[in-house]
Amino acid sequence: MARLEINRSGEMDVFVRVVELGGFSAAARAVRMTPSAVSKLIARLEGRLGARLVNRSTRKLQLTPEGSAFYDRATRILADMEEAERAAASGDRPVGRIRLNTNASFSTHILAPLLPEFLARYPDVSLDIVQTDAVIDLMEERMDVAVRAGPLKSSSLIARKLGATRMMIVGAPSYLARAGEPKTVADLEKHNRLGFCYLRSIEGWPLTSGGQMITLPTIGNIQTSDGEALRVMAVAGVGLARLAAFAVREDIRAGRLQPVLEDCNPGDLEEVHAVYLGQGGPLPARVRALLDFLAERAAPAFRG
Repeated sequence: MARLEINRSGEMDVFVRVVELGGFSAAARAVRMTPSAVSKLIARLEGRLGARLVNRSTRKLQLTPEGSAFYDRATRILADMEEAERAAASGDRPVGRIRLNTNASFSTHILAPLLPEFLARYPDVSLDIVQTDAVIDLMEERMDVAVRAGPLKSSSLIARKLGATRMMIVGAPSYLARAGEPKTVADLEKHNRLGFCYLRSIEGWPLTSGGQMITLPTIGNIQTSDGEALRVMAVAGVGLARLAAFAVREDIRAGRLQPVLEDCNPGDLEEVHAVYLGQGGPLPARVRALLDFLAERAAPAFRG
């Protein structure tokens, strides 16, 4: 019976505040307790769990591996409790904050133009958008949804296809005037081929030449981890880049970029998915609303 008397959610909340605010005093002010009471609560929690959660020093607190794992679980549990209360109060109406991870190209050219419609449809939902081309751990980064381009690796994540895009080599008129427009795959050997500095499913540019498929390495003087930065560099005339068609179509229409060697383009498509953690229970209404909206509206946006 004594076990039932422990306010576990209260303990978790105080512990999370200690971690996020960086100390007992700041957490104590936030929860209206004394620093000594907060310190005793953490000590009782550690005693009950049989594990040290934080290493204490006069300057800062440092999480132990056990403390880091407990913090990750506690934040998810508290978020689930908050979502349950919101759902109960709202009749499962989408409310709350969504943490979304996406690459900058999708965010700029697909997501941003759709956001006014989404937010008008769901005024009680807000988004934290974190942009990176690298693949992240959703649980570790506390993300609800991530948008990923290219083949998906086997994992516990659940995926919904949002669309697919052609890939194409493009260059700015200023660069092509200076370096010459390549007419054959062999001509590309003389060009500055901009690329990515992280591992991708296909390393290099797939092309057809003489009826055969080849992959040309991206050997240029700039590599970046950001596809949108690569597009901007191509527009600036730094070199050639192979990018998603949806990311460069407006530049092509405006004459800032032009396709190169389209007759050697193998026509491969890069699929784009929204992925999320499959935790066995129903999705929060806010996350389900975003996934349904992207599945409905993103595919036409890819086609332009």
